[in-house]
Amino acid sequence: FLAAIWGASFIFLRVAVPEVGPLLTALLRVSLAGVALLGFATMTDVQMNWRRNAKSYALVGLFATALPFSCFSFASLYLPAAYSALLNSTAPLFGALFSVLWLAERMTARKLFGLALGVTGVGVLVGAGALVLDAKVLLAAAACLLAAGCYAVSSIIVKKTGRPSGASGGIHPIAMATGSMLWGALIMAPTLPFSLPTATPSATAIWCVVAMSLLSSAVAQAIFIPLIVKIGPTRAMSVSFLIPLFSMLWAFIFLHEAVGLSTLLGAAIVLAAMGLVLTARHPEPEDALTVEA
Repeated sequence: FLAAIWGASFIFLRVAVPEVGPLLTALLRVSLAGVALLGFATMTDVQMNWRRNAKSYALVGLFATALPFSCFSFASLYLPAAYSALLNSTAPLFGALFSVLWLAERMTARKLFGLALGVTGVGVLVGAGALVLDAKVLLAAAACLLAAGCYAVSSIIVKKTGRPSGASGGIHPIAMATGSMLWGALIMAPTLPFSLPTATPSATAIWCVVAMSLLSSAVAQAIFIPLIVKIGPTRAMSVSFLIPLFSMLWAFIFLHEAVGLSTLLGAAIVLAAMGLVLTARHPEPEDALTVEA
């Protein structure tokens, strides 16, 4: 489900960004998602503890929302949805590396092979690139890789400061999702005067922003952050291997793009990689869920 709604976000970006603009799209996305999550947190009586958790909210807001949302919005101007989704799938590689460095996770041969196989699979999935590698395309690709690295960093922070629902200590997953979105909106707010569109966006573009905000951001974060806390960053982020598959599926359904043999072969490789990563043993240090003093 996560891969399906995140895969749709790349289609939404391709429609919305040319009309709304990259920075305003990112700002609206994080703002609407934050407001929706705040409403949910209020209804479910989740304690936000704004002052105590401000640093964690701000860091996750920067690395999980403000920076990556802006990067992917910019990249959507120059890269097809499947290419952005492919580069997004490198997040587990960053996550595995950072988990070894910061969370004392052990990099097993099985995990490493699974991650490498996953990247190979998504490469086959989108096929050999037909894009002309000019400066804008290369900059857009670099922005996607930066966003993937940011997602990995934010996942480490969530793992270090979060807690499973119902447990004591740490930050509640819904509080983290809500606080990070709203802090992301606050971080991006100064860009508003410089990001207003010159023409009124179409209804289709506006609805794409709304759908991306509520479904691909608010709902996705409410599911994904508890998943990180429960199973760790590397295994949680392995869902990104499925995102290009769904991006191409939605493009086939809604944009009538053809699905070739490479799509089917790539999907099979991706599923095999998912199996390797998700069945590998991932010992977690006991203090990984505690808040650092």
